[in-house]
Amino acid sequence: MAKGNGKNRQKEECCSFCGRNRNSVKVLFQGGDGVTICNDCIEMGYNSLVSSEIISVGAKKRATTNQLKAEDILKPQQIKDFLDNYVVGQDSAKRSIAVAVYNHYKRLVASQGNSSDVELDKSNIILVGPTGTGKTLIARTIARLLGVPFTIVDATVLTQAGYVGEDVESILSRLYQASGYDVEATQRGIIFIDEIDKIARKGDNPSITRDVSGEGVQQALLKILEGTVVNVAPEGGRKHPEQKFVQIDTKNILFICGGAFDGIERRIAERLNTRAIGYGRVDTTSIDRENMLKYVQPQDIKSYGLIPELVGRLPVITYLEPLSRQVLRSILTEPKNAIIRQYNHLFEMDGIALNFEEDALEYIVDKAIEFKLGARGLRSICEAIMKDLMFDAPSSDIKSFTVTKEYAEQKLGNSEVKLLVQKC
Repeated sequence: MAKGNGKNRQKEECCSFCGRNRNSVKVLFQGGDGVTICNDCIEMGYNSLVSSEIISVGAKKRATTNQLKAEDILKPQQIKDFLDNYVVGQDSAKRSIAVAVYNHYKRLVASQGNSSDVELDKSNIILVGPTGTGKTLIARTIARLLGVPFTIVDATVLTQAGYVGEDVESILSRLYQASGYDVEATQRGIIFIDEIDKIARKGDNPSITRDVSGEGVQQALLKILEGTVVNVAPEGGRKHPEQKFVQIDTKNILFICGGAFDGIERRIAERLNTRAIGYGRVDTTSIDRENMLKYVQPQDIKSYGLIPELVGRLPVITYLEPLSRQVLRSILTEPKNAIIRQYNHLFEMDGIALNFEEDALEYIVDKAIEFKLGARGLRSICEAIMKDLMFDAPSSDIKSFTVTKEYAEQKLGNSEVKLLVQKC
């Protein structure tokens, strides 16, 4: 009997995973039913979870549950300086975003202290600007900087509850997941709703059919933007109907909306012309007709198709300027994530030094202006020019290559990009 007890004791003193005994490891943890695990196996399991990004949920949750301190809040100028490293131009939009984020932090600090009778309301933002001017880029850049949960959602997939598509509450599910499934952190996060103009009303006349992806979505957004307690499905309600809901208060969640609002310039021009006579006269000679968006007002957003209740919950309206030739040229080379820098890095990984002649860069900018695709057009044109070189260079022995204007003209002239643009 004593011999049998010795065997059991020896078995308990070995790691159930690697088989090493207690003397071969630093620490041996014992669980139920005699199962044991050593410190080395725990460390290997932790590293596996980190590499698969499973452990990041817990780590992010611990990071976001810490209270914000007033001295840790970034000033608006600091936020804008960070944006300047990645976004060229658009000073008006960057200043508005910086102020909104700064005030959002201050609201969170004030809500933690509860030392004042003054309740600070949030100022949700709407960004108006043509495609390719940097709305989504600003949002993604802000996400790198913030110490609060941040998520970007697309309004085009949203529908009224019960219809094919995603419910409006799914935008809160995204933020809840980004916060590491921490309700407290979620309730102080920031949500960027992209393509907000795509849920505009399809027409002013009532119809026998429901506008389930337009006005219906706007009405569902009203209470969420203003502040209410919402039952949120952590993993998405339709895919996992059996899961328990969590309650999230949206009172302290900042919403930033962005949209191209294609054609809104005509509505702005019509509004300015209607004030050409009488006491509200506008000097039409001083109007910048190349950038009508700088005169955008809430009534223009309303006439475009957003309901007045939604416009009222987005009090801060700012615009993004159309990209000038100088800005497009700067986007190619100046930011930290500049397109040319990305190509240089890609070729450096293959041991190839890549250079661009100034004439080639000017040619790329000319074509981007001609195609009217904004900053995204620069990327499309560069991809068309570099496609053959990126295919052939890794298998060749070349150590350097210079992209000339003649080379760019030849490759772009044979590219499908030019044909596609001509058809549009």
